Amino acid sequence: MFKFFSKSNKENLDKGLEKSKSNFFSKLSKAVVGKSSVDDEVLDELEEALITSDVGVDTTIKIIERIEARVARDKYLNTKELDKILKEEIASLLEENHIEDQEDFSLLSDKKPYIMLVVGVNGVGKTTTIGKLAGQFKDRGYKVILGAADTFRAAAVDQLKLWGERVGVPVVSHGMNTDPASVAFDAVKEGVNSGADLVIIDTAGRLHTKVNLMNELSKIKRVIQKFREDAPNEVLLVLDGSMGQNAVIQAREFTKVTEVTSIAVTKLDGTAKGGVVLGISDEFKIPVKYIGVGEKVNDLQIFNKFEFVDSFFRKGN
Repeated sequence: MFKFFSKSNKENLDKGLEKSKSNFFSKLSKAVVGKSSVDDEVLDELEEALITSDVGVDTTIKIIERIEARVARDKYLNTKELDKILKEEIASLLEENHIEDQEDFSLLSDKKPYIMLVVGVNGVGKTTTIGKLAGQFKDRGYKVILGAADTFRAAAVDQLKLWGERVGVPVVSHGMNTDPASVAFDAVKEGVNSGADLVIIDTAGRLHTKVNLMNELSKIKRVIQKFREDAPNEVLLVLDGSMGQNAVIQAREFTKVTEVTSIAVTKLDGTAKGGVVLGISDEFKIPVKYIGVGEKVNDLQIFNKFEFVDSFFRKGN
């Protein structure tokens, strides 16, 4: 059973989804104006509202089919109940994917160090997400080490170092234009030698060169497996929520070249496309573990499907 969010986290989530929520309900209001019951016209408008909120076509069709079944079963549904019904049916849909939400910032393995590779194209907030993760885990008493293995972009190395200083976490770096696998090796080695709980390794985000990216990630995996055969414990894909369906395309491409085991969706506070989280969660059957709803370290939140759906589809404050 999932834990309810703290009041402050829930408020941050509500605030972070405000643009997406306002966009959706402005469209839904037009769909139900002058209508007392949910009919085909309302459903057509609802379908358009969901798709233009970047929920995605396939997921939207599933939701509409559920609402249609509900209408057929209950015979008469008042339009005033539509947002409540939406919450129920979408939560039910996501629940049926049998993906458990992570409850908090805790490591679900007793093997030390827990090794996390972070992948994603440049500009999606990958390095910032790593910094925020490091801060969150450190605040919960874990010893964290970062590896600056995105060595083809000077800004990535420098940015990770700045985040390390900001949250008080050491960063293993060889500088720019060095071998990423060598950085990953030394980061894990440092983690082993220092008794770290968690090693997070930043990797290059160059999706347009799939073969090179795949080869690079494979090399990184090989060298860190010298320390432990089951490494990495997690491959986290970072996606920019403000990109809407382009984020879904990126997810499809990355899942082709590497085994992604978890997803983080960033920048939800600055976009009306927050519905993309629902589509991603439904389509890929990969846990969405984290969402970004603001600039602060604590604005990187654990994704909880029930809390998210409640915030997105609840009218008022």
